[in-house]
Amino acid sequence: MSFAHKEISGVICLFDVDGTLTPARLVISDEMKQTLEKLRKKVVIGFVGGSDLSKQLEQIGPNVLNEFDYCFSENGLTAYKNAQKLASQSFINWIGNEKYNKLAKWILRYLSDLDIPVRRGTFIEFRNGMINVSPIGRNASTQERNDFEKFDLEHKIRETMVQELRKTFPDYGLTFSIGGQISFDVFPTGWDKTYCLQHIQDEHFSEIHFFGDKTYKGGNDWEIYTDKRTIGHSVKTPEDTIKILNELFDL
Repeated sequence: MSFAHKEISGVICLFDVDGTLTPARLVISDEMKQTLEKLRKKVVIGFVGGSDLSKQLEQIGPNVLNEFDYCFSENGLTAYKNAQKLASQSFINWIGNEKYNKLAKWILRYLSDLDIPVRRGTFIEFRNGMINVSPIGRNASTQERNDFEKFDLEHKIRETMVQELRKTFPDYGLTFSIGGQISFDVFPTGWDKTYCLQHIQDEHFSEIHFFGDKTYKGGNDWEIYTDKRTIGHSVKTPEDTIKILNELFDL
């Protein structure tokens, strides 16, 4: 095993980022960093998020590759173990340009017809392993994100759009997963957060703990939270994460 120096052998803790390690799209607290530092001495730790690595560096800090044993960006499509990059996958190579163009045109047309109070920029963000779709736009400010989240809860903008996408593209083999405050992810079925588990299977962990806040069906933590290989912990805030870690591992 690669991690024989840990105090508790055979255990790994994997964390969602937004709402679990940090407030949504904000930076990690000193208390969380100190908690993770203590936890890492005891068990293997890693994060798994839908965003690309550049956004995770902004939120968790510029030294994340050295502060976590595993770093999984875009659900593990881009992955690091002990700061060394592992094999990656490409969404565009999987879907092909023709299908992608049809999908992107439909999304942009649908978004243009939405009746929402605020629009900003970057409505489709193209990533290595997926696309991220945001009705309000990813350039929204923190306050605009908070306002849209409330608006979306009432009017079900994202939920309705995802339902329409599933009906329109039933044969594309895609999963549409709502996460964060303002967007949803689109990726090949099977490329959800459980994708990262293949990167750790050779270590034969006896316990894989996963912590996430979007653990309800349709949320982007659902698949890994309910996977038979993991022990799922549902949280609402980073403070919940710290509380559970203290209880589990006596930090």
